[in-house]
Formats: sequence, structure tokens, C-alpha cells
Amino acid sequence: MPVQWILDDLRQLADRDRLRERRPSPYRQGPYLTFPDGTRRLDLCSNDYLGLGALPQPGVSTPTSSAASRLVSGDLDHHASLEAALCDWLQTDAALLFTSGYAANVGALQALSGPDTLILSDELNHASIIDGCRLGRGRVVVTPHRRIESVERALREAPERRRIVVTDGLFSMDGDVAPLADLRRLCDAHDALLFVDEAHALGVLGPEGRGASAAAGVRPDILVGTLGKALGAGGAFVAGGRELHDWLWNRARSFVFSTGLAPSLAATAQLQLPQVRDGVRTALLQQTARTFRTQLASVGVEVLRDSCGPILPILLGAEGRALEAARRLGQAGYHVHPIRPPTVPRGTSRLRLTVRADLDPEILPAIADAVRTALHP
Repeated sequence: MPVQWILDDLRQLADRDRLRERRPSPYRQGPYLTFPDGTRRLDLCSNDYLGLGALPQPGVSTPTSSAASRLVSGDLDHHASLEAALCDWLQTDAALLFTSGYAANVGALQALSGPDTLILSDELNHASIIDGCRLGRGRVVVTPHRRIESVERALREAPERRRIVVTDGLFSMDGDVAPLADLRRLCDAHDALLFVDEAHALGVLGPEGRGASAAAGVRPDILVGTLGKALGAGGAFVAGGRELHDWLWNRARSFVFSTGLAPSLAATAQLQLPQVRDGVRTALLQQTARTFRTQLASVGVEVLRDSCGPILPILLGAEGRALEAARRLGQAGYHVHPIRPPTVPRGTSRLRLTVRADLDPEILPAIADAVRTALHP
């Protein structure tokens, strides 16, 4: 090292304004970040939607590691207790904890797909879903974003015996919601499984914050959720029927061959789950999101039309424009990360603003004005 081809590829990324560089690590306190140079910025790109992730948890006193795979000696009471609480919340028969949302999607899709499997995946699904589809041995068809007719045609023409329709519930970059009622109808009509990643919708949408599926009155066959966003902890889970749990316990490689989720994270998630279920913070979040959208519109800033909830994407197109707008917002005291390919399609670089339940609504007009100035200096 250094290897010349790595240097060449890094240079190409920099030339296209796509190089991601590590920044000095800040200290977090509530919605604010303080950097080593003393600069303090309001965080406007976090996924800590309910503000629970920044709260201290003095009531958590548990082991820090599971010390082994759960199939060996790492299956602890903290895991079982949280899984039972998740089942009660989401009204499912079983749930299985994973170390991350990435591991949950990759492991579940890899385990469920085989040579006689068709997987229909929305083109804007998360990278973990894309990689899970690639690791499976089935045929993958990528369907245009939220296009029901494409899903219906693919299901109608599919020769495969096993069929899975996989989608984000709330899409993380565009902030829009999948047509879940229509997808449920198609899956029922064509003997397909409905797989919904609710990572960005739990705690944000639906009764008791149960996600986009519950908001649509839909019960997916496989529900993936994360604990590191609205629940303010870490890790993830797959929920569904008992047979799904048993199959993943035996065949999900990212579960079988990983040390179990840290018990301290499981305990933290369970401690904070009641604050998600009571809906108080979710109501604050939704009100803040509506108010901020109104404030942005009043100063001429347009967010993606179909976005909803705490995700407010502002489409800018070129990578350089997104980088420059984020830099200007940083100078104004706001932390916003520019989103560029390959996270989003080419030509759709953007600012992805997010709001939180613990954001003071009185400062929203000032934020909107700062965004306008950053876009049109």
C-alpha cells in the first residue's frame, strides 16, 4: 500500500464530486453536534426521528456483548424479552433480532430465495435489499418505482413457484410511501410473499408507530425493522410467522454466523419502546414535519412532491451543487449531508433534510430561510 489502482479510483471519484471523506467526529447533545474545533451545528440529517437516540439510559445495566452466535451460547434472555415485546407491538407471531438492518435484509432475502424463486424489487429499495437479492439464488426483476402495473405483469408471467415482492415501506431517500394495499392485493392474487422494510417508518407512521404497513391496514408476510432510528438503540429484526422465524434461525447466514445483538442494545430498545407506542413523540414529529414543509414552501424551496413525514428531500441534480449547498448550510450552523450517487440515481443528487420530535418549532422559519439562502446565495 498504497496500491496505484486504489489511488486512481479515488481520484476518479473526486473528479466526479463523489468522493466521501471522513470528517472530525463531533459530540452529540440532543439535536446538536459540537465538532472538535468548537463549531456547533443543528443536525438536520439524522434518522433519530423521535429524539430517543440522544437520551441517556441510566436504567440499562446489562452485559455489553453476547459473546457468541445465538445458536451457540449467545442466545440470552434480553433477546427473548425484546422479541416478545416486538411481537406484542407489531401483532406478529415471532420476531428475530439481527445486528443491523443491513444484516436483516441480506440474511432474510438470502435465506428465502432459491433456484425456483422470483424476487420483485422496487428500483429505489435500500442497498441492503439490493445486496440481499444478489446473494439469493433466484431471478430478480427490478420494477419501476411504485409502479403497480409492472409488479402485476411480472407476477402474472412468472413461471417460478416461489415469489417474493420486496419494498421499502417509507423510502429513505425520496421520503414517499410504497403502495402497500395494492401490493398486498397482488401478492394474495398471485401466491406471493410481501416483504416490507419498515426501517424508516417505524415510530413515524401508523397506529402506535407500527409503520407504513399498519397505516395502510396491511399485514406483510415478512416485516423488517431497525432499532437504531426511531427506537434510538441499535440492531434490527425480522418479524412474521413462527415458520419464518424457524427458517431464518436455521438458514439466515448473517444471523447464524454473527455474534448475537449486544444485550445492552436489546435492553435499551425495550426500555424505549413504550415511548414509541404511546404516540406522543410521533405526533410532535408529524406536526414539526408539516410545519417545516409549510415554512420551506413559503420561502420558495420545493421538496419532492410525494415525500411525507420527517424526510424532506430537495432535488438539486448535480453532485457539485449538492456539495456546495451543504457547505453553505454548514457555515450557517446546520449539519446537512449531501446525497450523491450511488446512493441515489445519477442526476438526482440532493439535500435530504430530516426533522425530529425534539426540534424546537420556533426555529423552523430560520432554518427554512437558511436553506433558501444556501440554494440561492
